[in-house]
Amino acid sequence: MLSDSNPQSGVQIAGSFSPEGNLPNGKNRWLILGLLWLLYAAFGIVNRSLSPLVTPVLRDLQLSYTQMGFILGSWQLTYIPAALVAGALLDRWGVRKSLMAGAVVVGLSSVLRYFPHGFAGMLGAVALFGAGGSMISVGCPKAIFSKFTGKSRGTAVGIYLTGSWIGSILALTCTNSLVMPWMEYSWRHTFAFYGFLAFAAAFLWWFLSKETEPSPTEKDEGIIKIFVRLMRVRNVQIALVIGFLVFTIVHGFSNWLPKLLEAGGFSPSLAGILAAVPMMAGVPSLLIIPHLIPKPSRGRFLAWAGIFTIVALATAVMASGTAATANPAKTVLRLLKIPAAGWSKCRAAKGTALTKHTIHGRHTCANGPATPTRKANSS
Repeated sequence: MLSDSNPQSGVQIAGSFSPEGNLPNGKNRWLILGLLWLLYAAFGIVNRSLSPLVTPVLRDLQLSYTQMGFILGSWQLTYIPAALVAGALLDRWGVRKSLMAGAVVVGLSSVLRYFPHGFAGMLGAVALFGAGGSMISVGCPKAIFSKFTGKSRGTAVGIYLTGSWIGSILALTCTNSLVMPWMEYSWRHTFAFYGFLAFAAAFLWWFLSKETEPSPTEKDEGIIKIFVRLMRVRNVQIALVIGFLVFTIVHGFSNWLPKLLEAGGFSPSLAGILAAVPMMAGVPSLLIIPHLIPKPSRGRFLAWAGIFTIVALATAVMASGTAATANPAKTVLRLLKIPAAGWSKCRAAKGTALTKHTIHGRHTCANGPATPTRKANSS
């Protein structure tokens, strides 16, 4: 039986990986971190791949903005139930199998976008992403918790979270400038290409990661009991409120940002690059906050970061009528540091938090952007 006990976090974690990888100086943990980064990068690429391709997909499938809004928000609907049960599936299947399955489903979601000829087909293909994405989102922190302790854990969390952001940046900046020309301007081939990248990350994880059979050290209380207990933790309540507001912006506006910029007169390539700028600015915070900000100062730092985000967003809206994306990773980092949670509670908390954030974010993006041509394209 393997366990990792951290006095600062109060977390007791069942070991799912080989013993040598669980040691503080184990070389295996850095390989695992690199593979987790690849999985999360594939997650980010597929997640953002539709945003820079909204214009050709709208044209070829003859969709309205409202229909495209439902498509962009559809994967959150499958993410909601999947996130609530992902922790239990991880305990049953183990990290290695669960992350492999999640990455394969993410890749399948992208490949299936090659085939649709109407609204229903694209809706189903994008919605499938939520089932695999939730497994990756919940499985990666469990892998980090079982491999790292102390300050190195916060650094590792920051590093692996950059994978999703860098993947998103690559999708936004490279889709119309590099990948689409390489694929002879076929968005169908572009989606298939991104799907095969996700498959490659999945198989690299499967062949290079090693784990033993999981041996849990704490009895699973059941998701309902865990949910009730979490709702009594003040920091979890604060994380839910912050996440609700942050994900409203992320899911409601950032998916439409390339299209909004195109409507403002920018070329598709330049619109994708400009849409990625807020994410580029947010990546350093993932590495700096967990490692350099002292634990007693993190709450104050998050408060000031929230105020700064609100001011910056209001300025952007007033200046150009568009909204820049916020930084949801800070919310996740805050949640993972709550001492009262523990791993079994933390995985449920993340699912609960993402569920609430996702519901509101989907409603925001359902009706599409307020562009001058929206009425003409809606039916």
